[in-house]
Amino acid sequence: MDISSIILIVIAFFIGGGATWVVLNSLSGSKLKRQVKEAEQEAEVIKKNKLLEVKEQALQMKSEFEKQANSRNSKLQAAESKLKQRELGLNQKQEELQRKKNEVDTIKTNLDNQLEVIEKKKQDLDKLHKQEVEHLEALSGLSAEEMKEKLVEALKDEAQSHAQSYINDIMEEAKMTANKEAKKIVIQSIQRVATETAIENAITVFHIESDEIKGRIIGREGRNIRALEAATGIEIVVDDTPEAIVLSGFDPVRREVARLALHQLVADGRIHPARIEEVVTKVKKQIEEEIIETGKRTTIDLGIHGLHPELIRLVGKMKYRSSYGQNLLQHARETANLCAIMASELGLNVKKAKRAGLLHDIGKVPDDEPELPHALLGMKLAEKYKEKPDICNAIGAHHDEVEMTSLLAPIVQVCDAISGARPGARREIVEAYIKRLNDLEQLALSYPGVLKTYAIQAGRELRVIVGADKIDDVETEKLSTDIAKKIQDEMTYPGQVKITVIRETRAVSYAK
Repeated sequence: MDISSIILIVIAFFIGGGATWVVLNSLSGSKLKRQVKEAEQEAEVIKKNKLLEVKEQALQMKSEFEKQANSRNSKLQAAESKLKQRELGLNQKQEELQRKKNEVDTIKTNLDNQLEVIEKKKQDLDKLHKQEVEHLEALSGLSAEEMKEKLVEALKDEAQSHAQSYINDIMEEAKMTANKEAKKIVIQSIQRVATETAIENAITVFHIESDEIKGRIIGREGRNIRALEAATGIEIVVDDTPEAIVLSGFDPVRREVARLALHQLVADGRIHPARIEEVVTKVKKQIEEEIIETGKRTTIDLGIHGLHPELIRLVGKMKYRSSYGQNLLQHARETANLCAIMASELGLNVKKAKRAGLLHDIGKVPDDEPELPHALLGMKLAEKYKEKPDICNAIGAHHDEVEMTSLLAPIVQVCDAISGARPGARREIVEAYIKRLNDLEQLALSYPGVLKTYAIQAGRELRVIVGADKIDDVETEKLSTDIAKKIQDEMTYPGQVKITVIRETRAVSYAK
């Protein structure tokens, strides 16, 4: 290839490259313009959107500003209204004060005028009084001072006499009121306690189905009955009484052991000395458990807490003791309730009073029998088991064997007497008891107009039925009072007797 050809080729290459560059450059410029145009359009859109957003925000801010302005305006208007009302109220008050001030000034002026008139009249009265005094002095021959001294002396003597009489009347009334209130508290306490009749606690009767069992209880040559008596310490009387065996002994616990042991032996059918001793031992354990359970149940019923277990056992043991025919546990419960009622009436500690009332006779049921009165023994037991001093003193002093140091002691003493002395509480001779009730009825029957009389509640209440045609309502009240007074004057009885006079009118007709 020659040089000219090469030169042509080079020239052609440059020319082609230049043309190519020119073409490419023209194509790039048109694309750039299009992109610029598109960017301008997009910017215009963004500009419009932003303008819209700015306008919306401006409108929103304007709305919020207007709301705040309206709220402030309403508050200002409300405050302005309140101020106007307050101003109006103040103006009214000021006018009212001014009016009252004018009225006061008027009244003051009138009073001043009246005082002037009164002062003038007073001066005239003083002048007249002085003239009268001088006239009286001239008539009596005594000066005013001398007459005053005599009058004062006379009035002083009269006043002393009246004062002494008044003091005596007050003292008598106070004594009567105090006695009346004391009796009222005691009577209320008695009436709020249920009545229990006395029971006989010297023997226990054991009932059997047939007399054939008596021979088995006696045993060959009496060995069974001797073993039973030796194990229980109770005398067993087997006689001709049909279907009954008598258990005799002073100790109710032993009698109960003997009764339960006999019941188990008869039910089991095996009766011999070894079996008897086994059953008696078992029953004694049961009785001991029952004693503890009875003590716990009693303290729970009365709402007494924190008693020593040994004191609880002694309380349960009271169930098997009696005092003059009155069950000791029932007496202790009754005394505790009476003490609570009386302490409540007197504003004292009810729980302490109830506790002292329940424990006051624990000296009657010790495990051993020391040579001490039961009140002192009970006090020592209470001290031993950490009872409080006032409760211990109430136990020891309820029979005046130690000095009373608290108000609980006289309450326990009185309630113990009430429980033991009320009608039917303790054993009395049957004939005397029946005679007393008959005397009550006959006494009331002796009054005119009385048709029937009934002594009820062991002589605690006497009901008198009178004829409606013979006695009116006023005479009925008088009759009740008269009978009560006559019973009080002529009869001896424990506690109190309530007299109820009943007058009724009956209209009877027949349909034929």
